[in-house]
Amino acid sequence: MKQLVWFGLSLVVVGVICLGDFYQIRKVTPYFYGFGILLLIGVIVAPESIAPMRNGAKSWFVIQEKISIQPSEFMKVFLILMLAATIAKHAEKRAVGLVPGDLFLLLKLGLVAALPVGLTLLQNDFGTSLVMLVIAASLVFVSGISWKIIMPIVSTAVFAVAGLVGVFFYKAELLLLVLDEYQLNRIYSWLDPAGNAQDIGYQLQQSLLTVGAGMLFGNEEGVPVPEVETDFIFSLVAGRYGYIGGSILVMLYFVIIFRMVKISIYNADHLFESLICVGVIGWLSFHVFQNVGMVIGLLPITGIPLPLLSYGGSSVLAMMIGLGLVLNVSLKTKKFMFSD
Repeated sequence: MKQLVWFGLSLVVVGVICLGDFYQIRKVTPYFYGFGILLLIGVIVAPESIAPMRNGAKSWFVIQEKISIQPSEFMKVFLILMLAATIAKHAEKRAVGLVPGDLFLLLKLGLVAALPVGLTLLQNDFGTSLVMLVIAASLVFVSGISWKIIMPIVSTAVFAVAGLVGVFFYKAELLLLVLDEYQLNRIYSWLDPAGNAQDIGYQLQQSLLTVGAGMLFGNEEGVPVPEVETDFIFSLVAGRYGYIGGSILVMLYFVIIFRMVKISIYNADHLFESLICVGVIGWLSFHVFQNVGMVIGLLPITGIPLPLLSYGGSSVLAMMIGLGLVLNVSLKTKKFMFSD
């Protein structure tokens, strides 16, 4: 019932967003971004009576005992808007594709993204900070910045990840300088869920058993998975409805993503609006890819929910706001048969 209330509220918010004008939305974007930053700081400094620790992260404001708000979910929307506005403003004043101007744009985008990512890391929420980085990367790739600048950055990132993997296998304790023991245990449980099935790998092991028990057409009995209604809800779908049901769900997400790609391309002449679509595409795509991957054991557990399906009001409302913005783009730029 609580989830239905959040969906009802989300539909009202989407209706309001569809009435909005993107010129006005762009004007107020810095205020939204600043408000989101203040909320992230507020969660960090707030006493645990109103911002308690949950699963090792301090990311929620608890309004009442059963009602909580996660500001970092809404910060994803504000970050998309701010990055899109920054790129659009730069493109209006400077030519994109020239190395000096591109370096300046990259610096601005880096600063815009670094603040919320850093604050989210301080909340010990690595999964959400990773989503923000993916959103920023998505917009950087389509911003027009020269690949002469992007490729060295990508190469450096790849080598950094490879270095971290090497450190993990040969001197894992060094990773405690940047990760908590809770996060390191998630990697151990991912690499060997069966060997850690009695403690840190129990949730993943149960998820794998549930998905396997679903076989092709599903199994009504299933295997109990802890907190299945949140991050591991895909295991419930795959267990109850089998490979067929899980595949249909993934294809439905693909249809949404495909439609958003078409809307973004169709509105390429409206840079701010098109970039918003790209940001939401990156956000939704990474959530689906990471969540399904971790549930079936292909990727480490990061606590990233499955969009529109995992239990959580903040996640549903934030994602619906993002989809509402894309819907607004589609509605505002629709061309009719006899239009010019």
